[in-house]
Amino acid sequence: MQLARDTDPDLEHALRVLEQRIGRVHARMRFDVEWDYQTQLRDRGANHFPIENSAISARAIALALKLTGLFWRGRRNAERVELRHNTIRTDALPVMFDGFSILQLSDLHCEMSAGAMLRLAELLPSVRYDVCVLTGDFRAATYGPDDAALVALAELRPLLRGALYGVLGNHDTIRMVPRLEQMGIRMLLNEADVIERGGQRLYIAGIDDAHFYRADDIDKAAAHIPRDEFSILLSHTPEIYRQAALAGFNLLLSGHTHGGQICLPGGIPMTLAAALPRRLGAGAWSYLQMHGYTSAGAGCSVVPVRFNCPPEITLHRLQRPTTGS
Repeated sequence: MQLARDTDPDLEHALRVLEQRIGRVHARMRFDVEWDYQTQLRDRGANHFPIENSAISARAIALALKLTGLFWRGRRNAERVELRHNTIRTDALPVMFDGFSILQLSDLHCEMSAGAMLRLAELLPSVRYDVCVLTGDFRAATYGPDDAALVALAELRPLLRGALYGVLGNHDTIRMVPRLEQMGIRMLLNEADVIERGGQRLYIAGIDDAHFYRADDIDKAAAHIPRDEFSILLSHTPEIYRQAALAGFNLLLSGHTHGGQICLPGGIPMTLAAALPRRLGAGAWSYLQMHGYTSAGAGCSVVPVRFNCPPEITLHRLQRPTTGS
């Protein structure tokens, strides 16, 4: 199969590399869907752009907030990224991984969240963890150039230590994968990796975007994970919670919802942009035997404001239950 649209030699090279990595069908399907999406947006014009890409919508929302005097308050809120702590207690955890910590960064939307990125630069040096995971949406728009997002991420990269794992979100193009991996981020595209300690193992798997591109394959990601081993799934969206639980994953880490980003008092989201129960829209939750966490994200989409929904990075600590608990 030859994509007539692929006339860029750099694009062809990236495609060939990804074909070897994730398979011909997955790689070419992802490229093909991205091309069709961009073509439709270009041909239909700005009035048909998704809200994430529409400058008109962003300006209208910003203007409405300015007229009510709320815009600058919302912008300050968006820059106050918090470090949140989440403890996951489970007797399925191998003894050697008791106390294992995972730093999760999600929904950075780097190029439109400059204030939040500066706050991350202040927070990250003092955080201690075993591995770091990035659960998608590195850039702000859902199509077009990605250089600004990758430059901003590269500035943060020296502040992230140890092993790094990532997955793509619905705002990300698969063309970003080679450059993300050049930064030392192990991108998981329906794949899994294993961490060993004292003869015991913990598996970290990740799937391609399940929200827009529908390029996820949980069965493939879990194919080489023994059913009795502790496993963590990274997914940009929590919408695949049922499949993840039934596949035997012990923990699902995701983002995508922004926790609503603009919420009513009490943190009640006006919208989650995802088809799932509200209780799974932000923070810790569980489904069947699986633990889950949906990050509210560090960045913003459409407009750089937040209300009643602070941006976050999250430090997860895995623990075995104490005796008598």
